[in-house]
Amino acid sequence: MEALVEADIRGSFVNCSKGEAKRLALPRDLAELPWADLDFLGWRDPGAPDRGYLVRPGDGGPVGITLRAAPGVRRGLTRSSLCSLCVTGHSGGGVDLMAAQLAGPSGRQGNTVALYMCADLACPLYVRGKKTSALVKRLEETLTLEEQVARMLRNLDAFLGKVTIAA
Repeated sequence: MEALVEADIRGSFVNCSKGEAKRLALPRDLAELPWADLDFLGWRDPGAPDRGYLVRPGDGGPVGITLRAAPGVRRGLTRSSLCSLCVTGHSGGGVDLMAAQLAGPSGRQGNTVALYMCADLACPLYVRGKKTSALVKRLEETLTLEEQVARMLRNLDAFLGKVTIAA
């Protein structure tokens, strides 16, 4: 993925107001990110750890969504230890139930969709083996790396479709 610039990132959000997008905290190391290894940009807000953001590049421009860790679920102690996007296992935590407000009028009424995701939103790096820890367990698969990346992006696109369907 090519590096995204601040204006493109802020202008990509579909489930929050322009004012909210203007105020959200971007990654501090935006210029130093390993863009060649990122199929989408995901990050958590260090000032508000229950908030996260995903930006997926696309032919029509990037699409960004704001996320919140599901209330009442303690970080890393969810019922799932498997990320639904990249199929990475995390023992002892590392997966959060992340909720996205729907885009458009339905979202303004408080409607959301949620998915279990890597708590740090670093799925592309886990799939490629660029990020690891003792708590991360990639399943041994017969799929090629390209097929695993394609599956992750299909899963993400399906989730983004649910967020934007009413918009």
